[in-house]
Amino acid sequence: MSRADSLEGYKLCEVGDLVMNIMLAWNRGLGFAWQNGIVSPAYSVFSVVDGSEPRFLDYLVRSDEYTRYYKGFSAGVIDSRLRLYPEVFGRLTCALPTYDEQAVIATFLDHETARIDALVEEQQRLIGLLKEKRQAVISHAVTKGLDPDVPMKDSGVEWLGQVPAHWETGGLTKFIGPVVDYRGRTPKKVDDGIFLVTAKNIRNGRIDYEVSKEYVEPESARSLLERGRPEVGDLLFTMEAPLGQVALIDRTDIALAQRIVKFRGVEGVMINSYLMYWLMSTGCQARMETLATGSTALGIKASKLGMIECPAPPVAEQEEIVSRIEWESAKHDVLLAEAQANIDLLQERRSALISAAVTGKIDVRGWQPPTGSSASTETRKTEMV
Repeated sequence: MSRADSLEGYKLCEVGDLVMNIMLAWNRGLGFAWQNGIVSPAYSVFSVVDGSEPRFLDYLVRSDEYTRYYKGFSAGVIDSRLRLYPEVFGRLTCALPTYDEQAVIATFLDHETARIDALVEEQQRLIGLLKEKRQAVISHAVTKGLDPDVPMKDSGVEWLGQVPAHWETGGLTKFIGPVVDYRGRTPKKVDDGIFLVTAKNIRNGRIDYEVSKEYVEPESARSLLERGRPEVGDLLFTMEAPLGQVALIDRTDIALAQRIVKFRGVEGVMINSYLMYWLMSTGCQARMETLATGSTALGIKASKLGMIECPAPPVAEQEEIVSRIEWESAKHDVLLAEAQANIDLLQERRSALISAAVTGKIDVRGWQPPTGSSASTETRKTEMV
């Protein structure tokens, strides 16, 4: 029997107990339990013994001031290794108002944070709709073209349906040059060297150099790229984990990891940017899934790329389609950036409001929920469960 199966080392927690992840306390990895249960050995459990209001304490222990306070007493060199041990946490101090004032502050924050959270949800829904609309623009443009009156024909591909009559259709490998597969090469990682583009870096048509930062030594990079060095404009395609993400190479001082292949469209037949948008389209993504294998992570073999059908307009029309997609995407990107900025401001306001209330910088004594408000202890407990 394994440790997890036997529950050895697990701890009981009851309603009103504080549960803390010793590795993430500095990053708000703690909070009060609103139902009875058990937690893993990585957590510590504390009981409230002075009669304080757990709802108030829940805001207090996760406020900006107190999480910074925890970080100063956490042991470790880098953030990912910091640990706040229970005996150290137990010696930390805090300033508390009376129980009645704690209850008022908690109710005030329940109400105000609920309002802010609702506004955040609205912006998140807007972001979702904008992304859906952008995806619809891409999918329509690469399958139907830009002219609504153009004659159509049956593509001969059931899932693709009709395409403009003057477009050619065929398997992907018909329209691309040799596929360079980096599978099977495991480079030696170093702290400082050549940037290694992994499948995690390839997202939504671009290489995101911030989401993951790995490096390989120059000699290892040269060995890795013997099959084909990156050139600006090459199309990168992830074969698994995740499957079907694409991006155009924008710099050559990089190495390419496993689970990535690169190729280019045949000159005069297929431009890489159109091909990238085709691979991003909803229909093509669904087609890849039908060809993929794997239980935990879907993947596709390079030998199956020819089974991904692809429509090919004339090159001049491909360029027009790409220009239209990029123009529409730029408009969506502005709106997406605005919505994300609104979310960031709302979340900053939420944190600042909590910190101000629990540290007494704003006086909410005597505050009452507006008439008809649903703010209550039970509402908050239900949401947190």
